[in-house]
Amino acid sequence: MTTRARYLASYHASVGAVTNETQTFSTAQVGAVTVLTDAVNISTNLALNNNFQITLGGNRTLDNPTNPGISQSGSIFIIQDGTGSRTLSFGTDWKFAAGAGPTISTAANAIDRLDYIVQTATAIQSVITLDIKTIV
Repeated sequence: MTTRARYLASYHASVGAVTNETQTFSTAQVGAVTVLTDAVNISTNLALNNNFQITLGGNRTLDNPTNPGISQSGSIFIIQDGTGSRTLSFGTDWKFAAGAGPTISTAANAIDRLDYIVQTATAIQSVITLDIKTIV
């Protein structure tokens, strides 16, 4: 083993996962959920996280995200506020089956989950699960 190879092996052992090699993990990798700012136009920076949450306080548009990584995937929890009846439109990079954006749940406090995977910088394949409820 060369001096450089020994150094790199030692470095990798000390820092854990590296980004330029295939990784094998022995336990789950868990990330936080980033809360998005409610506004008429909702911005999502995909470089910050994979999973997000937004509580709608009015009729909104989920803009095209910034910094998408090819093959990045995650979820966005879309929550109606206590009033409900909020609508959500989608930027042109969000792609849905049959080419039409979904109609989200509108009941007060309803929760929908948008799952996505980035195909290209301008094509984010998306599916939505509506009105998620707790099993009673």
